[in-house]
Amino acid sequence: MYKNISKLLKSNPRKTKKANNKKNKQRKHMSRNMFSLVFTLLMTFMLTSFIVVGYVANYIVSYTNGDAAINLDEYKGDQSQTSIIYAYDKNGKEVEYARLHGEENRVWVNIGNMSKYLPKAYISLEDKRFETHKGVDWYRFLGVITKYNFDQGASTITQQLIKNLTGQNDVTVIRKFNEIISALNLEKHYSKEAILEAYLNTINLGNGCYGVQTASETYFGKEANQLNLAECACLAAITKAPYTFDPLYNPENNKKRQEYCLSEMLSQGVISKKEYDDALKYKLVFTNSPGYVQAPTKVKTVKKTSKYQSFYVDFVINSVIKDLVAKNGYTVQQATNKIYYGGLKIYSAVDINVQKAMEDVYYNRIAFPKQTDTAKNPAIQSAMTVMDYSGRVVGIIGKAGPKVGNRCLNRAVDSPRQPGSSIKPLATYGPAIELNYINWSTKILNYGFPYQGLKLWPQNADGTFGTGQKVTVQYAIQNSLNTIAARIVVDILTPKTSMYYLQNKFHLSTIDPVQDAFAAPMAVGALTKGVTTLEMAAAYAAFGNGGKYYKPFCYYKVTDRYGKNIIPETKSIGEQVISPDTADVMNELMQTVNTTGFGTGSYVRRSQIFAKTGSTSDLKDRWTCAGTPYYVGSVWYGYDKPKRIEGLYPNPAGKVLLAVFDRIHKDLPGKKFEKSGLTVQKRYCTISGLLAGKYCKTTALGWYKTSDLPGTCTTCTGSIIDNINDIIHQIIPGETTTAVEESTAATTTATTE
Repeated sequence: MYKNISKLLKSNPRKTKKANNKKNKQRKHMSRNMFSLVFTLLMTFMLTSFIVVGYVANYIVSYTNGDAAINLDEYKGDQSQTSIIYAYDKNGKEVEYARLHGEENRVWVNIGNMSKYLPKAYISLEDKRFETHKGVDWYRFLGVITKYNFDQGASTITQQLIKNLTGQNDVTVIRKFNEIISALNLEKHYSKEAILEAYLNTINLGNGCYGVQTASETYFGKEANQLNLAECACLAAITKAPYTFDPLYNPENNKKRQEYCLSEMLSQGVISKKEYDDALKYKLVFTNSPGYVQAPTKVKTVKKTSKYQSFYVDFVINSVIKDLVAKNGYTVQQATNKIYYGGLKIYSAVDINVQKAMEDVYYNRIAFPKQTDTAKNPAIQSAMTVMDYSGRVVGIIGKAGPKVGNRCLNRAVDSPRQPGSSIKPLATYGPAIELNYINWSTKILNYGFPYQGLKLWPQNADGTFGTGQKVTVQYAIQNSLNTIAARIVVDILTPKTSMYYLQNKFHLSTIDPVQDAFAAPMAVGALTKGVTTLEMAAAYAAFGNGGKYYKPFCYYKVTDRYGKNIIPETKSIGEQVISPDTADVMNELMQTVNTTGFGTGSYVRRSQIFAKTGSTSDLKDRWTCAGTPYYVGSVWYGYDKPKRIEGLYPNPAGKVLLAVFDRIHKDLPGKKFEKSGLTVQKRYCTISGLLAGKYCKTTALGWYKTSDLPGTCTTCTGSIIDNINDIIHQIIPGETTTAVEESTAATTTATTE
């Protein structure tokens, strides 16, 4: 036992020591391995960091010193900019008529055309070291990090411009990094002035205003170069929070920040103490302030009569869109975007005074019956177009009563309605005189005839089928006899010829070549689709300009913001659709139409007036087309959902037309229509319709084409018996003319006028 113990004692120290040494070696090995691993990782991290930092540094250097990352000129072109429609006043001077823009109302203005205080105010308030830093204010940046813990912004004007141009506003390190290097790059390639100009034209200043020009107009009614120091500081104050510092709705907030801006300008030595004091004392007058008066501007602005743009502006927009699609290959959406965001300059053909007079009559329902306009019982409606004799649409309106939206229904262009007898000069009398089939005193039987299974057709306005007497063409036009127009179409012209004139001469686009190719549509205006006041006015212009048709136009040209033509101006060339002498005779014939029931019209009646009215047989549509030596106009009058209009005389459309015409002729001297020299006024025998012979007892004056004079009457001999026989012959009708229509299609609504 003791031997074993002794043996154990002798052997333990050695084994223990050996074991301990082994463990120590293992620990040292592990330590060395751990150190090696940590060192390797640390070196790898440091090396990677150096590589990353080097790469980033190289990227920053190459990016900031490389080519321009942002092309300010391209961004300037791509910025949503307000399009402007111009008009010309009575002196031929250009005036601003309307502005078209989407969500952003922006008109780019060069920094040289701004008030000198505007750049100073923004620099003092937003970035006082703008002139000296290279795109980033590192002092301010570090100060914000250490002192304010990012509670204050550190962006320079250059950085803010980057945000405005890119639209990137998310709060991330990567976005801030990209903004910084982009700012450094921008400053390498553009002058401070160019950067500041771009900034001042892209900042959001509330109320849809982007840039100082539209903001100047919105808040002060001035251009950017007209602002004084106090006003410039006011605009600069808006930038931090456009709604909070909106001077129209939060003037107290704006005033405090405006005063702070002025104090910064003073402390930085940008303005003198006197300028500072004067600005503090200056009473700001905003566009919503009592007694506000708009400052005179380089280009005058036409005052709006409605909170919505006029029907003329709607017409211009739709016309330009249509032409951009047809002439430039745009899609409708592209053309629309171009108008609202492309900064176009559209030079319209509107006559401001004519359009204003039309709006006065229509919006206030002057010459209309007093009716309450409700959804259940809509009031009477109307539309009107006024043109000159070269195709220029000087005024257009598509609704009676206040306008209720932009680009809403324009009945003058978009709503064809039955024309009634107003179609007769275009489809019946004009073509027949042009082809020398009839003249002023041609005698035609005033009596109906069998037609399409009807015993007699058509009826006249008095409800009869005529008197059975022969009457002159002049009498038939003056009294709007349907029987005479029908006989001319059926017996003399044929419906095919009438339709040819309507479609190919007078360019009525709504004529149905199949359904309207019959007597009723051609003779008394019972058309399938109807016509518009725009196309009727253009057609009637031929009776006052020597027989020419001009395509209606509402603008002269369209340019981009730089003045480059997008749709160049083209001279309107008239198409000779009827001869000048036919136009003269038709003009004189329609001057015999009685317009006294339309109203006094003391101004317009100083000049000659030709006119033709129209009504459908159910009195659901009423028309008047008329012209003076200055203007030609067309009026439709009725209900949107057709129903009978009470009262046959006087024609209510004529009253509306005269109310407008009297206003637009107020300052115009009396004038007569110019003649071609190819017509002559002569006396004719009222019994035979021929030129009066020496024995004709009853005569009247008429106008004739010198190339187609009627013969001289020889039936009147001077004896009482002969004259009585002649009179009896005219009164007792002979065998009535019959007509079989080419088609058995049902007759559409006839007319009573």
